[in-house]
Amino acid sequence: MQQYSSLPDQNPEIDATPKLLTTIQQLRAKLWLESSLNQLQSRLNDCLLSACNTVPHTGTAEAEILQTVVNEINSAVHSSKLALTDCAVGIALFQPQETVATICYVSCSPSPNSQPLFLEVLTAEKKLLLRLQEVIQLEDLQQLENQHPPSAWRLADDSGNVMGWLIIATAPLSSDRESLIKLQTQLQSQLMARSAKHCTTALVQIRHILYWQQQYQELSNSNQELERTNQLKNQFLANTSHEIRTPLSSMIGFTHLLLAPGYEPTKERQQEYLNIIQSSGKHLLALINDILDLSKIEANQLEVQWEIVDVPLLCSNVLALVKEKAANKGLKLCLEIEPDITTLVADSLRLKQMLLNLLFNALKFTSKGSVGLQVVPRGVFVHFTVWDTGTGISQEDQAQLFEPYFQIAKAVAGGVEGTGLGLAVTLKLAEIHGGSVKVESEVNCGSRFTLVLPFKQDAGVGEDEGAAGGVEKAKYSSSPLPFTPSSSVDILLVENDLPNANLMQIYLRKLGYQVTWVKNCGEMWEALTDLDPAVILMDVYLADGNGLNLVQQLRENRQYGTIRIIAQTAMAMKGDREICLAAGVDDYISKPIDLPLLASLIAKYSKPPTTGEAGE
Repeated sequence: MQQYSSLPDQNPEIDATPKLLTTIQQLRAKLWLESSLNQLQSRLNDCLLSACNTVPHTGTAEAEILQTVVNEINSAVHSSKLALTDCAVGIALFQPQETVATICYVSCSPSPNSQPLFLEVLTAEKKLLLRLQEVIQLEDLQQLENQHPPSAWRLADDSGNVMGWLIIATAPLSSDRESLIKLQTQLQSQLMARSAKHCTTALVQIRHILYWQQQYQELSNSNQELERTNQLKNQFLANTSHEIRTPLSSMIGFTHLLLAPGYEPTKERQQEYLNIIQSSGKHLLALINDILDLSKIEANQLEVQWEIVDVPLLCSNVLALVKEKAANKGLKLCLEIEPDITTLVADSLRLKQMLLNLLFNALKFTSKGSVGLQVVPRGVFVHFTVWDTGTGISQEDQAQLFEPYFQIAKAVAGGVEGTGLGLAVTLKLAEIHGGSVKVESEVNCGSRFTLVLPFKQDAGVGEDEGAAGGVEKAKYSSSPLPFTPSSSVDILLVENDLPNANLMQIYLRKLGYQVTWVKNCGEMWEALTDLDPAVILMDVYLADGNGLNLVQQLRENRQYGTIRIIAQTAMAMKGDREICLAAGVDDYISKPIDLPLLASLIAKYSKPPTTGEAGE
């Protein structure tokens, strides 16, 4: 019986065994290539994921990627009979604008027939060693890249910036299967080219990741700083509100008491109340000045007047200002100045401010014992040390003492007044003088604050100029000049604020001047038609115009151009005095008005000019 089969009589592919084997080998090669590249991509993804979950250094993250690429390629080329038998894989890195690269990452087969990390790579002209830390010229790398098959592949981002080179050096094939040589050459090129592409992509991604991590970190730090600043601002507003309300309560309360119908205190009691009101007002002014000083310093707008300062005299005057406060607390005041110290170049007003800040702080935190000021020379510097026998300061609090608005917790709890600005202002003023402030303290053992200032300033004044400046400053900061005005001396007061106008009118009339008050520009021009004033006191801010514009109009008017004008304003920032003088005023006084200083200025400018002054 004949049997039939559904199979064909002949299968040419099965009969053609060599062709079938070749196809299987090709498929195996492609599978090996894709598997190796997938493994490489998986490892690179692990590196990127690790970078996302941590905050590595840029160099560390890139090094991990490069080492991963080298290791994975090395593993791939030694994991299959289809792969290369002996080879070394390396990455050469170089900095932009350089002409040489350095082998930074190398791996090779641990074959006993080859030296680890050492194989030759051939160019058209010479042999190159592929081993760690070997230097390779960029032109040699370019030759390796351009030869067939290539032995180098550049790692370049989308902008064309070359980050490095991927290199492979192979030993001669020992196999006699000629049919695989061409296939292996293709596999080598494909593996290295696509590995280089994966490596480049990973490097670009890691740089993006690190960039955004850095941006996020900076934003986080910025937010933390903003939050801290906001907390300090709220703390400052709370402290400042307390500090303002405390003296205001005294001022308003005692004023109401004095004005209360039917209440007739004795003259001594009236004097006591008025002293409290005045003291509270001075406290408010000191608070405002501290805030303004800190703002001026931070805006680089603080004016510094260099002059030669008599150190012993200034220190004596400073202690005289705190003497009453020390006596009220039963504290002994001490002053010790080395005989060698006579003068230094500084801003005397700011130096006094720094010393007063330190002394008032010492008095605040000392309930018994002594507070002192010691002045000693140390080379080209002079050390002003304010010491006390008070409560002392912990190391933790010392680290924040000079931060704006910082206050010691126990001081706040104990009701000690202050805004936390005094030491911050003192330090900044010392730095403007080219000096510093140091603190030494131990809890319950007192404190020592040392103000270190240079004897001389690079921008200082000469002796003659400094002496003259000191005389001139003293001239307008003490009592009025010895001049008794006649009743014929007229003063025109241009002032927008009624209480300020009443104050200056009462004070100047008491000194013998005839004072006419107007509150705006229109009234001033009307008053000038009937009045020939010796001095005009000009408020800068008026309801119907700018006082400085008004000054310019007066200077341009032939009839009124020679009248002496003194600007009086609450403007207190750097350059405000210069702005007023440039507008044409003769002098400037800031609010709140220092009445003795006002009297000195009025006396100066209302005197008939002498022969020498006629040309001014």
